[in-house]
Amino acid sequence: MPETVRPAFDSCDRPQLSYGIEFPTAAARHVTNTFMASRVYVICSGSLARNTDALDRLIAALGPEKIAGQRIGMKPHTQWSEVLEIIADARKVQADLLLTLGAGSLTDGAKIIAFALANNASTPGELKALAEGPEKRTGLVASTVPIISVPTSLSAGEYSDYAGGTEDETHRKYMFYPPLRGPELVILDPQLVETTPDSIWLSTGVRAVDHCVETLCAVGNTTPESDNLARNALGNLVSGLLRCKRNRADYDASLQCQLGSVDAMAACLSVSFKLGASHGIGHQLGPLGVGHGETSCICLPAVCKYNAAHNANNERQASLRHLMAQDPIIAEVLRERLNDISTADLGDILDAVIRELGMPRSLADVGIGRDKLDMLAENSLQDPLCQSNPVPLTEKSQVLEILEMIVE
Repeated sequence: MPETVRPAFDSCDRPQLSYGIEFPTAAARHVTNTFMASRVYVICSGSLARNTDALDRLIAALGPEKIAGQRIGMKPHTQWSEVLEIIADARKVQADLLLTLGAGSLTDGAKIIAFALANNASTPGELKALAEGPEKRTGLVASTVPIISVPTSLSAGEYSDYAGGTEDETHRKYMFYPPLRGPELVILDPQLVETTPDSIWLSTGVRAVDHCVETLCAVGNTTPESDNLARNALGNLVSGLLRCKRNRADYDASLQCQLGSVDAMAACLSVSFKLGASHGIGHQLGPLGVGHGETSCICLPAVCKYNAAHNANNERQASLRHLMAQDPIIAEVLRERLNDISTADLGDILDAVIRELGMPRSLADVGIGRDKLDMLAENSLQDPLCQSNPVPLTEKSQVLEILEMIVE
């Protein structure tokens, strides 16, 4: 199959998307011909470096002389301490391109690193001044060092111009927005992702489903275009994930999921609305050790049920419920897992799909106890996506109501 290179989104030229050839060949081609880079800093997943030859193949294709520096492994949820270490290293070697090989925490890290390099940030306080909040600096400039990402998950952070990073001391996740810039090029390789554990591949696929659901269930600022993108993405993602669960060597299903995650993000970015409480609460679960995709597995059905109970978006939820129930692959799962499909709401359908994928469904499943609920509720109230939920979450009691649904 020849390489396909196209914009990820119809509405803008970047990021570019590459697929159809093996990732080392694509990376070498674009490092040289597209970016004309000669001092590449590689940030690679620890598990890929330890358990596969992916990094060796990449270095061989690029040429060792072009590797200015390497970082093997980053902790989940992009810890500031590690980000600052890489900033110092990349600055020292004068990196002219960042290349990530792995899942979403690396991508968020690279975005923050490039932003910090452009704005001369090198301490925790200077990093905080780049993030959203009362201490944010004025006069920030756009990232200039380009990023290539080779993702091995489906959370789709590669396609956005924002990033999340966790302050180590408080365990609070901060958001960074433009003029931060995301990757210029995203390379998809469905054979590479066969090595991604189910716990990451399938859970981050649910994260992409969450993008679709919170787009389709939003009560304002969506468009027919965003709805169509999200509907198409949702169909590709859910059926593709269920196929991947059955056979991880189904490369067509893997590519279907990868392209579905692109359309899911396109739907989010095509309009001016913000996502809702599943993402908002999930941001604050992450620093407690919950995987990026697992937060959506736990939160999304409960947030849908909470919004429906408060009559916020029932018509849109009903439309989405009907759409999912009509898919033959999903319908087979629902027949096996639900006593009566006719009485199931959207939260029930999502719960059935997530359980079929074998993903966690409660805080207890990921080792979070009741003693953390107050802190979670307080931190979630600071997240703007909780306030943009169809039922704006402005009181601690509202967040606690949702957390009670998922605690066990």
